[in-house]
Formats: sequence, structure tokens, C-alpha cells
Amino acid sequence: MLSFPNAKINLGLHVTGKRKDGYHEIETCMVPIPLFDALEIIPGKKTEFQSTGLPIPGKEADNLILKGLKLMRKDFNDLPHVHIHLHKNIPMGAGLGGGSADGAYALNSFNTLFDLHLESWFLEDYAAQLGSDCPFFIENTPKIATGRGEILEPADVDLKEKWILLINPSIHIGTKEAYQGLTPQKPVKSLKDVLQDRSTWKENLVNDFERSIFEKYPQIKEIKDKLYGQGAFYSAMSGSGATVFGLFETEPTIVTWPEDYFTFKAQL
Repeated sequence: MLSFPNAKINLGLHVTGKRKDGYHEIETCMVPIPLFDALEIIPGKKTEFQSTGLPIPGKEADNLILKGLKLMRKDFNDLPHVHIHLHKNIPMGAGLGGGSADGAYALNSFNTLFDLHLESWFLEDYAAQLGSDCPFFIENTPKIATGRGEILEPADVDLKEKWILLINPSIHIGTKEAYQGLTPQKPVKSLKDVLQDRSTWKENLVNDFERSIFEKYPQIKEIKDKLYGQGAFYSAMSGSGATVFGLFETEPTIVTWPEDYFTFKAQL
């Protein structure tokens, strides 16, 4: 079974408090974008995982795809062996949710391949155990996410036929590093209210991680400034990672970036 896990961007990201379980309370709007990994899961004589494309850091046991399979096997202990091949194209530590998407798409694939007939809400419960962004990718439509990211409701956001330009300066920012420089606080304006008026996005649609990360990595702020210089109607850092995106009314021209920068352009 072949699927194509996609990336996401965050339209605004507020960190509003610290939870007793060690996570943070957030408020954000997540929107899927057409930047894809490729995931193939087929029956196998033993369960094994291999990857190509971008190298995946960390231990194989920490991979969200394998963790998802392990979770399902706790409830369905007779699941057959599978061979898993992931071609990694979405940069990691980039705020694009690539690893979370891989985990969520794997859950959907296991559900279909093993003929489990689990509903979306059930799969979202599994996904929430894998990571805060994972439940979003089960239905994979624009959502307002609250709690630690697992409480989802539809978002009234339409970016169809707009253009997106992503720039990643080959900097890996871990979640722990991102949160170290941040002080949780309630937003001045409601995210839902801000999203309704696109003309105010530049001033009021804020990613709380930008302040400390821009201080530490000024080249990331420079990317945001350049995207506005190119005519973006909105630009921001996505999630807690290093990727900056610009949204445009018409197809943007790609200016010259350093060779080690990851760039991506598409119509939404």
C-alpha cells in the first residue's frame, strides 16, 4: 500500500501555558500543504523498516511509524508482519510536521491493510499518543488545534489557488530548544478572530516561537523579511522549526538562496 504523507504549516501559534504533564497548552491553525514523503507498507515475512531520501536522525525504535504499529498491536495482537519503506523528502526539525504525518499516515495505512475498520476518532486517539501534531494528519484538513495540539475543530480558512514558497536554511531546531526561549502567555487577540480578516494577518497573526528563535538565528528572520520583499501577503515561521513560508496571490519568483537552503514552491 502506497501513500504520500504531506507537510503542514501553522497560521499563528500561541503557547498559552505549561501543563502538569510536561506539555504546553497551544493554540494554532494547521493547514496541509502539497510537500510529500512517500510511504509504502506491504505484507512481509518479518516486520522491518527502511528509509531512503533525507537521513532520519535518532534510533529506529523512536520512529513514529513503528511506534504506531506497536500501539495497534497492543489492541490487535495478531496483526501480521509488514515491510515498511519510507522515502523522506520533508525536512526534519523544520516545523513542517513531516514525522507526525508519517506516523498518522501509517496508522491510516495499517487500518486499511489490516481491515480494522477503525473510525477517524479512534485513529486520532492512537495518533495523540504518538505526538501532538499527529492527530491533525488523520483527516488532514485545515484545523484549529488547542490543548497540546490534539483537540481539533474545523478552521474557516481557504487558501485555494494561493501560492506558497517555503525556505528552510538547513537549520535543525529541536522542540526542546524552541521551548527553552519561550514564556507562555495568553494572546492579545483571539486566533479565530484574526484568521477571519486576512488584511490583518501580517500584524496580528503571530508565531510565539519567532522572537527567541530570530534572536538566536537572525538568518531565519532575514528569510521572512525577503519573502515580504517579494510580495507575500503573509509570511511566518512554521511551528517551532526553522522553515519560513510566504503566501502569495500569484506565483512568486524564487530569488537566489544559498545552495544548502531547501526551497519549495507550489499552488495550494
